Amino acid sequence: MTATVTASGRSIQISHPERVVFPQARRTKLDLARYYARVADAIAPHIRDRPLALETFPAGVEGERYFVKNVPAHYPSWIATAVVPRREGGSIRQVLANEAATLVYLVGQNMVTPHIWTSRADRLERPDRVVFDLDPSVERFADVRAAARELGRLLHDIGLAPHAMTTGSRGIHVVVAIRRTADHDEVHAFSREVAALLASRDPRRLTVEFHRNRRGSRIYLDVARNGYGQHSVAPYAVRGLPNAPVATPLRWEELEDRRLRPQRWTLDTLPDRLAELGDPWHDIARHAGAIGPARRALARLHASA
Repeated sequence: MTATVTASGRSIQISHPERVVFPQARRTKLDLARYYARVADAIAPHIRDRPLALETFPAGVEGERYFVKNVPAHYPSWIATAVVPRREGGSIRQVLANEAATLVYLVGQNMVTPHIWTSRADRLERPDRVVFDLDPSVERFADVRAAARELGRLLHDIGLAPHAMTTGSRGIHVVVAIRRTADHDEVHAFSREVAALLASRDPRRLTVEFHRNRRGSRIYLDVARNGYGQHSVAPYAVRGLPNAPVATPLRWEELEDRRLRPQRWTLDTLPDRLAELGDPWHDIARHAGAIGPARRALARLHASA
């Protein structure tokens, strides 16, 4: 049995459309394909030209999970791809979701969640995003919201514009747009410096400790996604969890909302939010800042700490 979903002028065949992918939400493979077709206009600016890592669940989200990075030979020729050099040598070819039909096709291949690079295919070595992942060790989401606000204030102080997103899993991502002037190594070093200063200001609640067994109940300020070849969940992506939660960009003031939860919006409710509010990140690229001045401002704050 197959079903057809139309997106960006293409008719995409979805095999096994009745397969339940999200058992708690009772949503199927066809529901997921239709979701990505419906939110394509909002997700497109955030993923266009960015190599994708495809989080794939052939038997639904309670079954086996794996990532697809290298494009399989059977993908159709109309799907855009990019050759991505590997630091250890050689290269792979990764998908670029440059039209809605690509996301729908990928669902047909059992993708649930697209994960994106912080750089674009034309300049892979020059990221235009910095991602801070606030990963809680215990379920105290009020502390995560507070930490995100503190991080936002620090980023403002050094001349950058923070944007927040619930991850659809456990925490919050704080993301800033940057000009494409620094390489991944410099951006990664900068993100570590930001995280270290923030953690030093509140060592009881925040940590940059990599090892889980040393974090205690503290929130981990994870900046690993800023390295070359790393990726983070795409805005508006559905997560591989039974209730089909969605990684949801926020208006900054929503971090004050006590009702906010990392899985507040789902495949079912996110389209209505978009229809009501639009995309809070629609102009994120217009706020791109420069790493050099921000790093110098950060060094002054470190010196005065």
